[in-house]
Amino acid sequence: MEYRKLTPEEIAQLEIQGCSAEDWSLIDVHPELNVKYLRHVRLSGRCALGKFEKSFTLPGGIHKHTGLFHATLHNTTVGDDCCIENIKNYIANYDIEHDTFIENVDIIMVDGETSFGNGVEVSVLNETGGREVTIHARLTAQDAYMQAMYRHRPHLISRLKHFAADVAARHTSARGRIGHHSTLVDTGYVKNIYLGPCSKIEGAGRLKNGSLLSREESPVHIGYGVMAEDFIIQDGSSVEDGTMLTRVYVGQACTLGHGYSASDSLFFCNCQEENGEACAIFAGPFTVTHHKSTLLIAGMFSFMNAGSGSNQSNHMYKLGPIHQGAMERGAKTASDSYILWPARIGAFSLVMGRHSSNPDTSCLPFSYLIEKQGETWLAPAVNLRSVGTIRDAQKWPKRDRRHPEGRLDPVNFNLLSPYTIDKMVQGLDILERLKALSGATSDTYTYQSAKITHASLERGIHLYRMAIRKFLGNSLISRLEKTRSLRPESTLGEGDWLDLSGLIAPHSVIRQLMNDIEAGLVADNAEMNRRLHDIHSHYYDYEWAWAYRLMLSFYGLTESDLEQNGTLITIIREWQEAVTAIDQMLYRDARKEFSLSTKTGFGFDGNRRTAEADFEQVRGQFESNPFVTAVQEHIAAKTALGDKWIERLS
Repeated sequence: MEYRKLTPEEIAQLEIQGCSAEDWSLIDVHPELNVKYLRHVRLSGRCALGKFEKSFTLPGGIHKHTGLFHATLHNTTVGDDCCIENIKNYIANYDIEHDTFIENVDIIMVDGETSFGNGVEVSVLNETGGREVTIHARLTAQDAYMQAMYRHRPHLISRLKHFAADVAARHTSARGRIGHHSTLVDTGYVKNIYLGPCSKIEGAGRLKNGSLLSREESPVHIGYGVMAEDFIIQDGSSVEDGTMLTRVYVGQACTLGHGYSASDSLFFCNCQEENGEACAIFAGPFTVTHHKSTLLIAGMFSFMNAGSGSNQSNHMYKLGPIHQGAMERGAKTASDSYILWPARIGAFSLVMGRHSSNPDTSCLPFSYLIEKQGETWLAPAVNLRSVGTIRDAQKWPKRDRRHPEGRLDPVNFNLLSPYTIDKMVQGLDILERLKALSGATSDTYTYQSAKITHASLERGIHLYRMAIRKFLGNSLISRLEKTRSLRPESTLGEGDWLDLSGLIAPHSVIRQLMNDIEAGLVADNAEMNRRLHDIHSHYYDYEWAWAYRLMLSFYGLTESDLEQNGTLITIIREWQEAVTAIDQMLYRDARKEFSLSTKTGFGFDGNRRTAEADFEQVRGQFESNPFVTAVQEHIAAKTALGDKWIERLS
């Protein structure tokens, strides 16, 4: 746009309206500017002003015409149709885009060159350092995972740091930006902050050295009393109600609020953190905590739900807070649970009570860890029959609030995958060896400082076998639906698998990506992110290559055996039996929620019949419960699908 200078008549009018400038010749204005919308404005340095023709309609129906009122601007550009009013101190070194509303703000400034939070190092997992992650505008959970967990590959870490530095350099400037259609009201101290389009800040206390990467289709909201320093907040996220952040990365579509406090922590997409406290945590996708008494510290989590009063210790009062732990995807903690790090909890496990024996149950997923008289007792695989586990797996995809375009973190929602099934295969071997070594008649068995009852061990073996059969049948039928050729087109997918904080992929494929990064074959962060999303998109191709090999070993078959229709029919029938058996367990588990004991507290002023009527009005009937009907429909659908393929193969 071509600006013009103010005329002598306009300058005179502005001075009458209480305006002043160090040098009017340094002020550029829109050709159609009407100076009557500038009142009590002080200008210094080089400033450029747009035109003011529109009005903002505020809540309650009040209209405010755009313009500059009671404000001091230094080296600042103001776009068309902005309303800037009641700036207590000043705005300095900012480009404010069109249709922005700024009112009752103390100070907004950029002081020297800044990267707006890009390049800040966050000391996750180990408070004393050693696993620092460099945050930046294009950080993914997988990039952060490699930075934190692959310190044994220093050249890889160096390259990843170089990628992060490149992103930070592109964002470095001595001028800040406030994107179009943004709102800043009733806010205090704002220094070295980048605001993307449609950002909304209402009542924040102090914001320093950070970025709000808001997008028009996916805005960022910062609420009252928020204080944040050295941070990046991705699009679609909101930080509310007195939350305090120091050296923190907030991924897409996260919610932090109700006085939450976090330092040196990473929160990736769809995390919800309220009331409690976090220190040095790596919160992968869908990490949730809602309770004021909950502390998450020095741990790695994903798809996790922390119960009230959950706590961990990373300090043994010897060499400092150097210990760390991991709760693999889908793990939960019950109220008042405690874990002494170091420890590693298997995927989709539930922790109840206090555990100080540093357990490692990573090869026994879907388990319960229960404290009895100060000891850790393990119930392997029991969570496979829990209604809560299935409900969680169903709700995560539905609760993905990210905009469909521009998603940073590739996230796999599968409950049964080569990653979890491989753990079950290992767990099955562990349980069978324990049984063989201690004897089939032993009352208890010991594994990784945890005790297992005889009944729990037998049940774990049975449940793991059923889950493996279910997974293999799922993979086989999915393959048959696509092609009659069962032999995989590639060996990619064979071997062990990894869960890189939401991305489930073969270790060999991830290793190749890392090798290419180290060799300079991956040019920058953008190319690395494209490679990660490409790996994610080929998940089912990799899965079949892995499942095919497991099918051969689990059933003791040769490749020629799998060419026989009779063999496939046997596998499908076992799959039908496993699916039906697991679903019936879920059905029985759901029925417990409608038992007589759960109706305690209903029908306060009546008898048992009143309680049941009250319960029905509030909770509904068991037979019509959406989850119950979904289980029944699932049994029918899978039975029909299996019958269809048995008939075809016959």
